[in-house]
Amino acid sequence: MRLRYKAATKEGTLSQGLLDAKDISEAAGYLRAKKLIPIQITRIDNQIWNNLPMIGGVKNSDLVLFTRQLSSMLSSGLTLMRSLDILKDQMQNPNMSEIVTTVISDVEEGKTLAQAIEKHPKVFTPIYISIIRAGEESGLLDKVLSRLADNLEKQAKLRSTIKSALMYPVIVVILMVVVMVVMMVFVMPTLSALYVNLNVPLPLPTQIVMGISNGIITFWPIVLVALVLVIFGYRKWSRTLDGRLVIDTILLKLPVFGKLISKSILAEFARTLGLLVGTGTLVVQALIETSDTTGNVNYRDAIVGVSKQVEKGVTIGDAMAYYPLFPSLLIQLVKIGEQTGKVDETLNKASEYFEREVNETVKTLTTAMEPFIMIILGIGVAFLIISVITPIYSLISSIQ
Repeated sequence: MRLRYKAATKEGTLSQGLLDAKDISEAAGYLRAKKLIPIQITRIDNQIWNNLPMIGGVKNSDLVLFTRQLSSMLSSGLTLMRSLDILKDQMQNPNMSEIVTTVISDVEEGKTLAQAIEKHPKVFTPIYISIIRAGEESGLLDKVLSRLADNLEKQAKLRSTIKSALMYPVIVVILMVVVMVVMMVFVMPTLSALYVNLNVPLPLPTQIVMGISNGIITFWPIVLVALVLVIFGYRKWSRTLDGRLVIDTILLKLPVFGKLISKSILAEFARTLGLLVGTGTLVVQALIETSDTTGNVNYRDAIVGVSKQVEKGVTIGDAMAYYPLFPSLLIQLVKIGEQTGKVDETLNKASEYFEREVNETVKTLTTAMEPFIMIILGIGVAFLIISVITPIYSLISSIQ
């Protein structure tokens, strides 16, 4: 039975959270054993909202804060349980606070931290769990958590950089579509009726725009249904292996954007693999786990292929050389790392290099896209103006 409790210490400090017990009496006994005075214990198993997904979820910043703070507390000499107790009250996100509470309950029952967080796969990824497990087995959990927090921060920064580069063109395109729809649905029908009543000769651009406008207004239910079916069909197809492969291949071949996507994947791959190898994870296992983080079928299959080659005794660098998706720079760095016994360090350097490349590409892309978008906007606006103004100009000329 899942119970929510509110209790107080002898000093009067309030504490609240979740725990599992057979009944309220057992929960009260548990709290007293922890030197807490039960104030309120309520059952939440049958509440409707208990079965709903967590509102707001857990953000990446919450996970980074949890990881960084736990590392700092363990480094300062606090026990794991004491650190988790403190973190539970520090989490501003109530969802994360509840997760920490359940983790505390599991750790108190004798489970390891990795086993406890394994129950929350939507928050803690398999790689996160694997790294925590390696840290516990090596006795270097605080240092592993610190590196993990660094990795999460770099990951968030890289994704934010890419999103910021794509935000401007996406907003412009959306605004263009909105303006076009408003013109076609509300403006052009009125002007069309005016031109027909006045028997004004219409130039070709105006005829095209009026034809599109009339088509949208007349057949909008069919257009809407067709659009919904196309979107639904695309989403269903994109979730299949063949669909995903086609889409991911096209994305990698896009001008400019393809290189940006490829470099961001390589940065993520090198950083994650370096972190796993540095924490003592077996290379084959590290490669398999890293393959799931790429988000691209082509790279996933290539990394899985590398892991199979390594399992047969081939070095990582030689195995990567079979796949053109991996640039020669990355392959050479990995080979150097294998020769010196510092694969994790060379992979970290490779990730830093690709991150810099992504940043430079984003800057170049943002600068280059501004005039390109302005040209497209200018052409679209000019076409609409010509379509609307030309008949009016002809009408005024005929009156004069």
